[in-house]
Amino acid sequence: MKAPNFTKKMPMFFLCAVLLLHGFGAIAAEMSPAADAAIKGYDTVAYFQSGKALKGNEAFTFQWHNLTWHFLTRENRDLFATSPEKYAPQYDGYCAWAMTEARKAVTDPEVWKIVNGKLYLNCSMAAYEKWSRDIPGNIKKADTNWLQLTSGQ
Repeated sequence: MKAPNFTKKMPMFFLCAVLLLHGFGAIAAEMSPAADAAIKGYDTVAYFQSGKALKGNEAFTFQWHNLTWHFLTRENRDLFATSPEKYAPQYDGYCAWAMTEARKAVTDPEVWKIVNGKLYLNCSMAAYEKWSRDIPGNIKKADTNWLQLTSGQ
């Protein structure tokens, strides 16, 4: 009687195990609260109130635009809840410079500027420097591109 040949089946078993474990990790990551945190969990009201980029607290959150917004305090959360358009960053928090090129780029919440009462975020200091060369012109370009990108939604 011939013994089963496990050495031929071992690589396939190992590959299946790795794929299963990796897949479960991805599901867990997608379901984590941080996965849908707007602007990486920073308090958007704090930019206006404190003039600083400050991380919010998971104890004070608000759902808006299918994202979870974090705030330092209950007061900041309530201000946002009353008027999200006033405090939310432009382009749903995507990079203002990238939007001039009609593309969405994830931002660095530490790279920002308030212009005419509106918060603009950028993905890097290099992007911010390009955007800053002609802020009014770049806002106009980005606004037009944002309307085109979101018109089908």
